[in-house]
Parts: sequence; C-alpha cells; structure tokens
Amino acid sequence: MLPSSTSNSISDQQGLASFAAFVIYNIFFHPLARFPGPLLYRATRFPYSSKLLRGKLPFAMLDLHRKYGPIVRIAPNELSISDPQAWKDICGHRVGAAAGQEENAKWLPFYRPTAMPPSIITEDKEGHAMLRRQLAHGFSESAMRAQEPIIGGYLDLLVRRLREHAVDGDRKDAVTGLPTKRVLDMTAWYNWTTFDIIGDLAFGEAFGSLERAKYDPWVKAINTNFRVQTLVFASKFLGLSDLVLVVARAIGTLIGRKDDHVKRTGDMLRRRMALDVERPDLIEGLLKKKDEWSIDFGRLHMNAAVLIVAGSETTATLLSGVTYMLLKHPEALKRVTEEVRSSFQSDDEITLTSVGNLSYMLACLNEGLRIYPPVAGGLPRITPRGGATILGEFIPGNTVMTIFQWALYHNEKYWTDPFGFHPERFLNDPKFAHDRFDALQPFSFGPRNCIGRNLAYAEMRLILARILFNFDMHLVDGGKDWLDQPAYVLWDKHPLDVYLTPVER
Repeated sequence: MLPSSTSNSISDQQGLASFAAFVIYNIFFHPLARFPGPLLYRATRFPYSSKLLRGKLPFAMLDLHRKYGPIVRIAPNELSISDPQAWKDICGHRVGAAAGQEENAKWLPFYRPTAMPPSIITEDKEGHAMLRRQLAHGFSESAMRAQEPIIGGYLDLLVRRLREHAVDGDRKDAVTGLPTKRVLDMTAWYNWTTFDIIGDLAFGEAFGSLERAKYDPWVKAINTNFRVQTLVFASKFLGLSDLVLVVARAIGTLIGRKDDHVKRTGDMLRRRMALDVERPDLIEGLLKKKDEWSIDFGRLHMNAAVLIVAGSETTATLLSGVTYMLLKHPEALKRVTEEVRSSFQSDDEITLTSVGNLSYMLACLNEGLRIYPPVAGGLPRITPRGGATILGEFIPGNTVMTIFQWALYHNEKYWTDPFGFHPERFLNDPKFAHDRFDALQPFSFGPRNCIGRNLAYAEMRLILARILFNFDMHLVDGGKDWLDQPAYVLWDKHPLDVYLTPVER
C-alpha cells in the first residue's frame, strides 16, 4: 500500500495531466478550434467566468471583436457573434433557405441555472408558441387601451408623490427663502412606478412602493437575486456550485428569502385567480386555458414572475439611463421638454395614443436603448445537433452562440460616434446615414422576441412625458459618470440623484 503522501502526489499528477489534456484538446482539436480568440478564452472558461463575476463581460467583448472580427471564440464551446445579420441567422424565423431547419434553442444552463419550472422564456419551441399565443391577448392594442386607466392611475400617483417629495417644506433656502429642494433618486422612483404597474397588470395588485415611497423587499431583492444567479451560473464552470450554495445559505439565508418571495408572489397569484371577473391584464388569457392545457400552478406562478421582472426592471433601467443622458445633454433635454409641453395642455391629454406623436422623444428612447440596453450582455442560444450556418460560416452542433448587445451597439464598424448621445441619428440625419439600424434589437428578434415590446415603448413614453410635463430636472452631481456601472444579467444601477422643480400652471 502506497503512503498517503505518495498517493496524493500521484493523484495530483493525474489531475494535472488530465487538465493539460483538456486544454490541449480545446486549443487544437475541439470542433471550434478554427475560430479566433484569446488563447486563455479558447482553453478554459476561467477568463469568461472572471469577467462575468465582475460585471465586465459585455465590455470585454467589444475589444475582442475589434481585434478578431465578427466571430470570436470566448470559451471552449461558445462563440460571441457581433454583426447585424447575426440576429436573423441565430434568432430569426426558419424561412427561405433555412425553412425546415431546427431552431437555435435557448441555452438552458444560462436561463435555468437552478431547478425551476419552465416559463415562456425557457419553454421549448412548441411550449413557447402555445404560451405566447395565449399571453398575446394581454399585450394587444385593445388590451393596452383597456389597461390605460390602470397605468394612468399609477402615473397620477407618481406625479403627486414627486411633487410632495421634491421640496422640504420645513426648511428654507437662506438666499431665496423658498423651500429647500430634496435630492430624489430617480432610479428608485422609476423602479417603484414600473413594478407597481406590472404588479397590477400581472397579479391584480401593486407592490405599494409608490404609495409608501419605499422599496418593497421583493422588488429590492430582485437585482441581488440576479447577481446570485450569475454567481451560480459562473460557479458551475469552475466546479464550485455546491460550495457557492453552501456559502449563500451561510452568509445571507438567501434560500430563505427566496422562499419568502415565492410564497408571497404565490399568494398574490392565488388572489388574482380567485377574482370572479375578467380583467384586461397580462395573465387573463393564460388563466382561461390553464385547465384545458393542464398548466399547473407552478408554471402559472413562474410565468407571472417572469412577466413581473421583464415588464418592470428593464423599463425602469431604460428610463433611468435616458434621463441621465438627457440631463448630460442640455440641448436634447430642452428639445424633448419643448416637444412635450407644446403638445399637451394638461396631464389628461398625455395618453397611450397621443405620446405616439412625440417623434423626438422616441428618438431619445431609441438612442438610450442603444447606449444603455437593459440587457447589456447576451441571451445565448445553442446550435442544433446538425449545426447551423451563421454569417456564412458553418457552426458545429451544440455550440453556444451569444450576441452581446452592448458590444454590438458600440462598435464603430456599425455606428457613427457610437459612444455619443445622438437622438438625431434616428431622425434621418445624413451624418448617420451609414449606421446599421438593423443591429439595434434590444427586444431580441424573431419568434422569441419580447412579447411586451409595444407595452414597454408606450409605458416609457408615458412616464417620461409625465415627468417632463410636470418637472424641470437637474443632476445633483454632474461630474460622475452614472453609466460607469457593472453589468451582470442586468445592470447594477447606481442611484440617479436629481433635483426636481415642479412646473406650476
């Protein structure tokens, strides 16, 4: 029998040899060996995981594509693809030459890093089509018109609360004698608004954040939960997933918190299901089919939770970003404010229909989506077993492919002055005639694009129009770059501190 030290040494040597063989195979013999990329990225998942955990991955992709071209190998089995055509090749409908080919499916290790019921995001092709067909009723134009009184009620509350909190009535400015302005974190106010709206549209009741001017614990925990999911996702590549779960339990009772959130949202869904009337909300269509399609409570619950996050956090993120960019560009802020105030005489005139005429505001929102896309990274797909052709290149089967939105939207190859804020690029300014506008797909592309795209645009325009109509805005600290923040699955947003001056009419 070998001494334990000798046995350990042999084991270490075997492990080192196995790792070396793994690296050599990945670099020289893997089916993706012909695709360019940094050596360490091609060899292991360590560089990818390191950038992901630090919130730097989307930004690193821009430098890699500048150096290596539109297709870059960023992990042993993953390619980053940065070209406008990639949206059609990876995510588009299977028509023409691609008719009959298998779709590039969602890569489930990313979308479902832990055990959870499927949702409209993670369902297979058939399940997704079924759910989308029924949920579409809640996102139709007629449904949106019926939902307008619900949305409008929360916007009235937003304006009222902001007027109440904009100044401190108990303190006077020493020079002017007027009440002292308060610092308002617009990141928080936008989050409170969009979560309350989507809570009502998905569950039939708000989270109460606007009423209390305070984060609901469930809302506040969402970004933390996404960071934990990122940690779990990356740790799987490093062989540390079991350790990460143990640490998570130890340092924050995160599992217990998650259970609390699951129970609470489950209770909200049960109360919504118990309503004996039809509501023009997002989940009514699905509830009608739950028995016929044998949709159990777990799947209903997961789909409602997905609607909550997808319909709130992303909208609040864009509103925060575009507000910051407008405040940093006074000429654009002046123009969009004049557009709003010259178009309406009262808040009652600002409706889902009327905001559709605000062309400069739409240009500002589109430029905001380009510079600060709510999903800065990518939503990875995986090629079918027989492979796929992307940008004219054959990609072997079981290859993960990701379009990193931030990197694509900041690539000089496709955009004029990509780091500048230029709403006029979306208004046919000849300076930007060569921009690749088909590259901008913040709501994804093809049959699995975001079902709530039209609602998101309408909601963003309504909220921003009501803010600009009722308040003048100024940054508290214009010297900080608010956009300098890490991006995980979602952005880790900073507070956006603003002074609001109510406009009196």
